[in-house]
Amino acid sequence: MVSSNIGQLAGDVWRYLEQNGETSTLKLRSSLKVSQSLLFLSLGWLSREEKIMITPEERGYLISLKKGETSE
Repeated sequence: MVSSNIGQLAGDVWRYLEQNGETSTLKLRSSLKVSQSLLFLSLGWLSREEKIMITPEERGYLISLKKGETSE
């Protein structure tokens, strides 16, 4: 089912951000080896849960965890 893939990828994105900090969507897509569509769906999932911040930049977006969203 597609929604379970999106949820799993959302978890992968969250863990990547926790370990690596703020990053671009291009770097996330390359590092996680996923399609742009699935990446953006997973970012929407995390955004809806208010787990991430999305900051527009000239060539895409910067993604970071909201403060207090790390496992520390």
